[in-house]
Amino acid sequence: MKIGILSRNRSLYSTRRLVQAGHARGHKVVIIDTMTVAVEMGQSAEQNQIKVILPHTHLPRKWGIMAHKVQYVAAVDAIIPRIGSSITEYGLAVVRQFERQQVLTTASADAIAKSRDKLRSMQLMMEHKLPTPKTAVISNPAALYSAVQAVGGLPVIIKLIQGTQGNGVVLARNLATVAAVMDKIQGARRQALIQEFIAESAGKDWRLIIVGDRCVAAMERQAVAEGEFRSNLHLGGTAVPITPDRETVQLAVSATHAHGLHVAGVDIVPSKRGPLLLEVNSSPGLEGIEAVTGEDVAVRIIEFLENAQRKRCQGTGKKG
Repeated sequence: MKIGILSRNRSLYSTRRLVQAGHARGHKVVIIDTMTVAVEMGQSAEQNQIKVILPHTHLPRKWGIMAHKVQYVAAVDAIIPRIGSSITEYGLAVVRQFERQQVLTTASADAIAKSRDKLRSMQLMMEHKLPTPKTAVISNPAALYSAVQAVGGLPVIIKLIQGTQGNGVVLARNLATVAAVMDKIQGARRQALIQEFIAESAGKDWRLIIVGDRCVAAMERQAVAEGEFRSNLHLGGTAVPITPDRETVQLAVSATHAHGLHVAGVDIVPSKRGPLLLEVNSSPGLEGIEAVTGEDVAVRIIEFLENAQRKRCQGTGKKG
């Protein structure tokens, strides 16, 4: 099988591990810089070729836009999108380009978009009756007091509609802090979620990696600094491997499927009323969880694509 990994940085741990896992399973793997893919419409977009635009090293730089060359990526059977939040919109267009050519993917453009938009993500989980912290969305500070009351009062968590790895997440212990944050958000013409603070979690949460219908790795993260509620490892949090119970695994699988994803990192917080869903990530980092658990998550992702390809071939009567 030929597998394309959409990644802007081939040196990233997750990208390197996926390449290694693909090669170990006997596949041809190519890294495709998402931003070099030319998104085309019309008849040319239907051809089974993906065009990339690369700098032309043999032409003078003063030629500007003409100092580039076109290269075609050989047809791939499947892709693994690793779309950074800074290029979400263009990345989604690129994924759609591959989808139009019937290329298998671990995450469709629609699924990535749903998981990136925190408001849409929370709405999806509520539609599927999945447990989450109490949440309200506001874009106007005038709605601040009612929103705080709706989620159970102070303190509250404020989350930007779009944000990753703990960025754009603030714990507000008083209304003055909430108002100041909301003024900044409104000035940037953005919206925010006001979310219930789960005090009993004490800065602890669980990260589960879901591949298909299975939890292939799980860890418990703990915020290390006193007063820090975000447990992300890149913020200094610590982690240990765990074996989640059946209820927690099923919750993570259901959240993954609700977003239409095949591979996801699902964050869950323990509470007095049971596990609650915090977030679903369509491009979970592999470095932390592989190091903590010792599980080969990259190989599990490649195996998922193998099984998907096998099922597709069986459905069409072709040999895989």
